[in-house]
Amino acid sequence: MSPKTLKIVLAASVALNLFGVAAGATLWVAHERAEARIEAQQRPARQSSTLTLIERLSPEERTRVRRTLKASALAAKPDFEEARAKRREAIALSASDQFDPERVRGLLAESRAAELRGRARLEAEAVRLFGTLTPEDRAILSEILSRKGRTTPRDRNREAPAPDAPAR
Repeated sequence: MSPKTLKIVLAASVALNLFGVAAGATLWVAHERAEARIEAQQRPARQSSTLTLIERLSPEERTRVRRTLKASALAAKPDFEEARAKRREAIALSASDQFDPERVRGLLAESRAAELRGRARLEAEAVRLFGTLTPEDRAILSEILSRKGRTTPRDRNREAPAPDAPAR
């Protein structure tokens, strides 16, 4: 082989090796990401329902905590109902002949804002409640702040009940 041919073959070999290393690294990263997603999906939503957590509290606190959390949920209910209504409206508009992308985006933004308002109410009341509990009871109940709750969507305004899901 002439020196020129040898240089060309060597350059091609280096290029192929670099391509192989890059492809291997890409496959490895994609595999790791997929594994992480699968692991996250298999993790339980929450270790216990809110009612189960309340039952683990000291007996003198159970009734007060249950009553406080129920009042908080009722106060936040209109926000969550508004969020579901706006999302249903966006879905209906998306499926209709009068599809308006800007209006759909606006409805979805309003839905998210209403859901965030409701979540903020629930979280603020939970934090206020935590200030009245003993450290042991607070440690038990702190799990309600977990954002991983119900794993199936629920909409009370539909005719068919949602599949069984852990209570919040």
